[in-house]
Amino acid sequence: MKTNAARILEALGIRYELREYEVDEEDLSAESVARKVGLPPEQVFKTLVCRGDRTGAMFAVVPADNELDFKAIARLSGDRSVEMVSLKEVQPLTGYVRGGVTVLGARKEYPAYVDETIELFDVISISAGIRGTQLLLAPADYLRATKGKVGPITR
Repeated sequence: MKTNAARILEALGIRYELREYEVDEEDLSAESVARKVGLPPEQVFKTLVCRGDRTGAMFAVVPADNELDFKAIARLSGDRSVEMVSLKEVQPLTGYVRGGVTVLGARKEYPAYVDETIELFDVISISAGIRGTQLLLAPADYLRATKGKVGPITR
C-alpha cells in the first residue's frame, strides 16, 4: 500500500522499498517490527515525538534497540530540557497513530533529530506512516527528505 510518506519520496526522486508485516496490537515495539521485516534492530529506526522547552514539538529518530538520551537531544536542539509528548498528543500533532509515526508527511514540519548511527548502514527502515508497512531506503536519502539533523542522541 502506497502511503503519503512513499509519495513524498517519489516526488523527491528517492528510491525506496515498501515492506509489509503483520501488526500485533499487543506489541508495537520497534524491536518486534525489526524481526518481522528481517532487519537487525539497529537498522530499524523508530520515530518519537518530543517537546523541547524552547523549540516545542520535534521528532527524535533512534534505532529500535536504543533509548533516547533526553539531555543529548536537548543539547543538539538548543533546548534546556526535552520530554516525550503524551500518547494522546501524538496523533493531533503528527496526524499519525502510535506505531505508524514518521517525519515524512506529518501534519506540520517539526524539526527532526536523528541518531548518528544512521550513517553506519547502507539501508535503514522507518515507518511508512501506517502500522504494518515500513520504508527501506538509504540513510542519506532519508536525511535529505526529512532535513534531519544528525547527532549522538541515544544512550
